[in-house]
Amino acid sequence: MHEQRADGADGVTDGLASMRMHYPAGRLLESDAAVDPIAQFRAWLAAAVAAGLPEPNAMVLATATPAGQPSVRHVLLKDVGDDGFVFFTNQASRKAVEMAANPAVALCFPWFAMARQVVVNGTAARMPRSAVEEYWATRPRDSQVGAWASRQSAVVGSRGDLEAAARAATQRFPGPVPLPEFWGGYRVEPEEVEFWQGAPGRLHDRLRYTRTEEGWRLERLAP
Repeated sequence: MHEQRADGADGVTDGLASMRMHYPAGRLLESDAAVDPIAQFRAWLAAAVAAGLPEPNAMVLATATPAGQPSVRHVLLKDVGDDGFVFFTNQASRKAVEMAANPAVALCFPWFAMARQVVVNGTAARMPRSAVEEYWATRPRDSQVGAWASRQSAVVGSRGDLEAAARAATQRFPGPVPLPEFWGGYRVEPEEVEFWQGAPGRLHDRLRYTRTEEGWRLERLAP
């Protein structure tokens, strides 16, 4: 009979040290990189979309308290332009509270299927109400109702309580669902953007754009 490990891992953790990806012969050379990181990001995002990656706009958002205690989660990128990366959230959530006290954040786009990763370090700022309203109008109704039903990051007694709150919000707004005062958007203005391309032998390509007074400086980092 197969014996179950006491830690419940069933032997899986024994193989972690030998798990590794053998990367294809991809390359990211300075001569092929765009002059600015937003253009380079858009090109890579378009490639991720074309490749059919699931939720290619999903990004890891790292925030921290003023004391330096970090927290991390996935959010969805909703716009990107020369002035930064845009996402939306509940203003009472943990990430929003932390960004209000410490606007320094990091983003990570983990496009594993393409052996690519993009890391952004920058500063988050709240977006104007008019821009939030414009995006809110494009959200599906059930997502709008869910925003009203969820006190994001607050303790919930049960799944039933959450579903009851959603039903109450649906009944409260039989017509158009208004934008809540507690819901908004953020734009992350990048200071550094690093593009990582996996390569054989762990000789990965890492190109980092850093904002300077003269523009963007491009440097290669050792893998």
